[in-house]
Amino acid sequence: MTQAERRQYLIRFLLNETEKYKDLVVPETSGEQKMLLRSLFNVRMPKDVPDEFLRIQDEYLQEENRQKGITDYKDLTPVEDGIYLWQGDISSLKVGAIVNAANSQMLGCFYPNHKCIDNCIHTFAGIQLRRACKDIMVKQGHEEPTGKAKITPAYNLPSAYVIHTVGPIIYGNVTGKDEQLLASCYRSCLEIADENGVDSIAFCCISTGEFHYPNDQAAEVAVQTVRDYKAETGSKIDVVFNVFKDIDLEIYSELLR
Repeated sequence: MTQAERRQYLIRFLLNETEKYKDLVVPETSGEQKMLLRSLFNVRMPKDVPDEFLRIQDEYLQEENRQKGITDYKDLTPVEDGIYLWQGDISSLKVGAIVNAANSQMLGCFYPNHKCIDNCIHTFAGIQLRRACKDIMVKQGHEEPTGKAKITPAYNLPSAYVIHTVGPIIYGNVTGKDEQLLASCYRSCLEIADENGVDSIAFCCISTGEFHYPNDQAAEVAVQTVRDYKAETGSKIDVVFNVFKDIDLEIYSELLR
């Protein structure tokens, strides 16, 4: 199957899966088809699908990720021993584990085509990721606490694992409790990575953006927590600070200079 044929197969399957979508017309252009497919991935609840669907979905997503371009963190130059800074799409980074800024439900973003990192990671990992997160949450029996972390396979992403953490949401000024919770996010991710033998981890800017933690203050917590963890534990894990916005690149460049 060509990439276009795979995409159309996935769209038609997902449309036919739900009564209210089955009569929707598939757009003609590839760009509109990609947006529709992403939307269908985003709104789909975690449930079983035939192996044939998974096979075609995996072939499609792996090719899409390849076409986006994959960056191996080992090709980057460290800014200090065991610490890297990289600007780009974290879902295209080949590294032991990438960190997802999750919400307390831990099921990914259900808003169609939303640009948050949670949506991006779940979209390009495939529908298996939402199912894996659901299994964790059912077993846990309650929402994910702020500052903790869970690990899953990364499925179709170039990384091996995704580590999910829920950061603090800021409603006013940042408090000491907020700083502690954000630091706990970074430390929990590092701990679970080390426990699972992960040799490298890429952090997004946890709690910034949708969760309103000021970018500069969040970066200070991130860098200090990572440095403290590596110094206290002797961990050899490589850490990539992944930024997407230019302002975050400037902030981290200054902190790591």
